Amino acid sequence: MKPVLRRLRFRRFSTVQLLVALALLFTCAPFVEEVKGGPLIVSILLSFVLLSAVLAVASRRRTLIVALLLAIPAVTARWINHFRPDLVPPPVFLTAALVLIAFVVMNLLRFVLRAPSVNTEVLCASIAAYLMLGLLWTLAYWLVDQLTPGGAFSFNTNAGTRSMNGFNGFYFSFITLSTVGYGDITPVSKVARMLAAMEAMTGLLYVAVLIARLVSLYSAPGPAEHREK
Repeated sequence: MKPVLRRLRFRRFSTVQLLVALALLFTCAPFVEEVKGGPLIVSILLSFVLLSAVLAVASRRRTLIVALLLAIPAVTARWINHFRPDLVPPPVFLTAALVLIAFVVMNLLRFVLRAPSVNTEVLCASIAAYLMLGLLWTLAYWLVDQLTPGGAFSFNTNAGTRSMNGFNGFYFSFITLSTVGYGDITPVSKVARMLAAMEAMTGLLYVAVLIARLVSLYSAPGPAEHREK
């Protein structure tokens, strides 16, 4: 009875839940952030993503404890910043969220690279890790923009706000991660340029390594084929 309860308690939650949370954040945030009550909705969606990420990697007691210890200050600081920005400035929340997302991405990649075969869970974990990388750099750009008084980014368009808060950071992050680069937002500070270069290289290497890993898992002979040989 105890082994069954232990498996139920520390079973890895499906990464499909994390993908759903990410899809809700990415599709809804650009449309609701400018309306009344939009920042509250974005805070709810972002908290949902962070908590879903914790559950997605909670396959062991130690991992769950570490993820919770990282998630509690990130989510708490986000909500305090939402209602009382004078008490908790954005850099506090952003730093805590960056550490949590980096931990989640590391565990998702470890799960994918150690998987014995390709299944739905592995594919969903691969996609979730890619999207979490984009979210990681989104928060990093926002943090750099907050800490650079003269402005770390140049906006070559008159549309929208000239800040990396919200959709601008998300848009620039995924455009850079996919190595498209339209040029409407340009990093000008050294830290911003370094982050953009690192994200572009990460996007290229991630796709190359991931495809190679999934192909090798899919083409690897199963136990039955080994016995036949």
